[in-house]
Amino acid sequence: MIDFHTPTLADKPWVDACLAQGEYRACEYNFTTLFTWAPGYCITIAKTGEFLTGRLRGHRGCAYLWPAGKGDLSAVLDELEQDAAERGEPFQLVCLTQAEADTLERLRPGQFEFVDDRDGHDYLYEVDKLADLAGRKLHGKRNHCKHFEEANPDWAYEVMTAASVDECMAMDAEWDRRSRIREGAGEEEDISNEKKALLLAFHNFEALGLEGGILRVEGQVVAFTMGDRLGSDAFDVHFEKAYSELQGAFAVINREFARHVREAHPEVKYLNREDDMGIEGLRRAKESYYPDLMVEKLMAVKK
Repeated sequence: MIDFHTPTLADKPWVDACLAQGEYRACEYNFTTLFTWAPGYCITIAKTGEFLTGRLRGHRGCAYLWPAGKGDLSAVLDELEQDAAERGEPFQLVCLTQAEADTLERLRPGQFEFVDDRDGHDYLYEVDKLADLAGRKLHGKRNHCKHFEEANPDWAYEVMTAASVDECMAMDAEWDRRSRIREGAGEEEDISNEKKALLLAFHNFEALGLEGGILRVEGQVVAFTMGDRLGSDAFDVHFEKAYSELQGAFAVINREFARHVREAHPEVKYLNREDDMGIEGLRRAKESYYPDLMVEKLMAVKK
């Protein structure tokens, strides 16, 4: 049985080294994601051969992440399948791209059924698009920003630091107090998991190498966002909060953080704003920015 364990900060160097071996754009292939969402989805990891392997519990039960790294992939798949058998569980793999699904089919022809995980698809946007909001399609977003700027002439954007984390945590608590209406038990579970992840990110802001932005009105935090690097050409926006009653606050924090990433990381082409978890309102919001790419994810179930 593979010795999986809950991710700790001590794992970050070797996990990052495995992830650097491939061009991964899915948000799951990021140490911050694995570390902060571990409590919510029972994520555990192990170094199997030269690969990062992971195990998690989702809506379809326990499953394994598609291995990340370089080496004898077939041997690692054998170990994962044996691990599932020893645990008395079906062998399931998640977060496969179509190319990885094709690789699995080549290595294990006819042995797996593939299921599209639409709720888990990540939305990728060109940094310049979100920073400039150019073009007719994003005219409404420009208007939202203009309304916010005119209604709040003293607004200010600043880079988040460890010293400002406490203010952001207080704003998040107030956001929770104002946001009591939830749509169904499934969404409540996701939000609860997000809260756990967000607190871990706050408490480990510097150790995780996170970067963030803060939006202020009258000196008070009204929105914040956090993220870090993902692969060679992407940046993962893990969290974003804004007071919904301040029209345009989401649009402005989104725009300003994109400008920050463009200036700080000129090599980054895409912002990954992660998945919509199947929440209708969140899907509409992400689609309204017209994603340039979708990271499509498949689940492979052993027949």
